[in-house]
Amino acid sequence: MDKLNDIQKPDINGLIEEVKPLVEKTFPKDKIPDDLWGLLDSVFRLIKNKAPSGDVKLINHAVQELVYAGKTFAPYRTTRKVSIFGSARIGPGQTDYELAVNFAKQITHRGFMVITGAGPGIMAAGNEGAGRKRSFGVNIKLPFEQTANEFIENDPKLIDFKYFFTRKVTFVKETDALVLFPGGFGTMDEAFESLTLIQTGKTTPVPIVCLEQPNGSFWNRWLHFLKTDLLGRGLISPNDLNMFKITESPEEACDIITNFYSCYHSQRYVGDDLVFRLLKPIDDNTLCGLNNRFSTLVTQGEIERCDMLPEEVNEPETANMHRLRFKFNKKDFGLLRMMIDFINDHT
Repeated sequence: MDKLNDIQKPDINGLIEEVKPLVEKTFPKDKIPDDLWGLLDSVFRLIKNKAPSGDVKLINHAVQELVYAGKTFAPYRTTRKVSIFGSARIGPGQTDYELAVNFAKQITHRGFMVITGAGPGIMAAGNEGAGRKRSFGVNIKLPFEQTANEFIENDPKLIDFKYFFTRKVTFVKETDALVLFPGGFGTMDEAFESLTLIQTGKTTPVPIVCLEQPNGSFWNRWLHFLKTDLLGRGLISPNDLNMFKITESPEEACDIITNFYSCYHSQRYVGDDLVFRLLKPIDDNTLCGLNNRFSTLVTQGEIERCDMLPEEVNEPETANMHRLRFKFNKKDFGLLRMMIDFINDHT
């Protein structure tokens, strides 16, 4: 440990090489991800760079939160989940609250679990409808609120966060769909951040559904703003509006989510190729339609079938799935969302 007190002298890579045998003596070597050594490298650099204690506390606490969240979600990794967002000020008896309860019940009956912010209002409605067994809560500690709602309080799947950013990372990392009910700044923040992450390719496409009571105007007015002030001024592209859908029906919201995964399963980049993993085969007519309709997404060659690639061996759960690959332009994610819909509708 003397070397840690004189971190300026030794080479950090050399120090990590000295630590490795100690770690590998305690944990099986094949269970230690390569990126762990990069994390250790960052720790040593904080010492070397004499990082202020405030920075170290923030980084340490953020890592602790993400580690704990990952551990909590790990046993449920193969179960798809829906994140529900909406106002904490919409209470029981109000139409949108009851609509959220109804939606949560229906989507869990279709095999999904529900993630909420664990607070009151729409968050409580989501946990109430899903029930404890099918619920997660990712609570944020605030000076004026909020304790966890009664439907998730003291549950082992409840996680308390100090930082909004680690909470947001957890929401995006763990969810397979987003359902937005009317809400205030927090709901708008979640809506626009999710759209931004998908629009820029920082996260994979997932269904985003805006749901409210019949004859409500909240989301239609929001859409009017997007079309008039954002699209109308050229601040977004027309295809960006394909990244979400608006409905007044919890049944339709459930259909949108389940249909998204009816054939499409997941995607990843392998070199310059974007690879779709699919639950059903693509016939020749559908493949031809894909190449005709979505050719602008492809920078070279065409959309083609392929087998599991060597780079995917670390994902054995996808081994028996069907695949498409193409060289994606990495910019038109709204049209990519439409391509997923096309695949699901034609298989």
